[in-house]
Amino acid sequence: MKRIKSTPRPDWKEKIASQGLVFSTTVMPDGSEIEYWHEGAYYEFDPREVDMLEEVTEELHGMCIEAARYLATGAMGNIGISPGAMKLAAGSLARSEPGIYGRFDFAYDGVNPPKMLEYNADTPTGLIEASIAQWYWLQDVKPHKDQWNGIHEALVRAWTKQRGGLDRARLHVAHTEVEESGEDWMTAAYMLDVANQAGWETVGMNISDIGWNSRTKRFVDLDENVISTIFKLYPWELMMKEEFGRNILDWPVMTRWLEPAWKMFLSNKALLAALWHLYPEHPNLLPSFLDSPNGMAEWVAKPLHGREGDNIRIHAEGVELEQPGNYGSEGWCYQAWSPLPNFDGNHPVLGAWVVDGESVGVGIRESDGYITDYYCRFVPNIIDAPAPDLSRT
Repeated sequence: MKRIKSTPRPDWKEKIASQGLVFSTTVMPDGSEIEYWHEGAYYEFDPREVDMLEEVTEELHGMCIEAARYLATGAMGNIGISPGAMKLAAGSLARSEPGIYGRFDFAYDGVNPPKMLEYNADTPTGLIEASIAQWYWLQDVKPHKDQWNGIHEALVRAWTKQRGGLDRARLHVAHTEVEESGEDWMTAAYMLDVANQAGWETVGMNISDIGWNSRTKRFVDLDENVISTIFKLYPWELMMKEEFGRNILDWPVMTRWLEPAWKMFLSNKALLAALWHLYPEHPNLLPSFLDSPNGMAEWVAKPLHGREGDNIRIHAEGVELEQPGNYGSEGWCYQAWSPLPNFDGNHPVLGAWVVDGESVGVGIRESDGYITDYYCRFVPNIIDAPAPDLSRT
């Protein structure tokens, strides 16, 4: 893997906005602005690297399913969720309720084995830039090269599979309006698009607009239509604290939720400790433990429900960092310190996308420091191989 400097397209900002990436400009705490989308460079993979990374991603996905089963037994405690939520997630897993997608975060330098940092398989974002914006960048800048990116096609296939051949199947897609950057709204809009391409009749809505019909024991939308299948871009651990979450506990199979309740296990940092317990010394895992560093001299403390780097603490030689945030009361996972690779002062994290259990592409975010947070930047990728004969709608 190499990081190669590149000349940005003169109209890049207009192009990514037209493709749905409307949340590229980030306001810093001092009021200055930085751009999330960064095409002043790109990362180049060797085809053999991509084959290896795909294999690792799919192996780890399977391992995570086993780790979820272990967490469902309660062997590692309540992992920051209520007994009712644990029971709901365990039942969902036992029923093998299907999911759509997830995103691994890896540290990888192109030389040493990739190390899993975490897995968000409940509410991962970053789809627009990984699936659409960087694909069109490739067509403009490197049209004769390939890219590790089959995300869009895989999502259409996955939604087609979920429809099960039914005509006029209706899918509700909900996101929270509290998120102000526009990222959640555009991610939900993209899911509406791929589901439409897969033949669904779709309805977009806010999470707060989900209603409950106490007579029929069904969730309904603003038009009183029954919500039979819903994709929700809202964390399960928060849903379980909402009033309508209690209705899910009482009537767990009346609505098909995507992602399903068992994804609570995969997006909880306790997953890291469960993986290390089940697969100690695995070359793609880092030692991880709940509640304490367990004798590790250098470690990263991660809140079980944390997101975007909030509340992460690093304790290592010459490095003492603590990010602000509102997480931590739910408990902590301590993961061995493994600094991100350094490409001339740029520290990338590989977001390896999984759709329906298959490794389908990557989105690379990089930062100036050790923690990938709200102020990171997205950098496109290419594969050093000829472009396949593909088209995309």
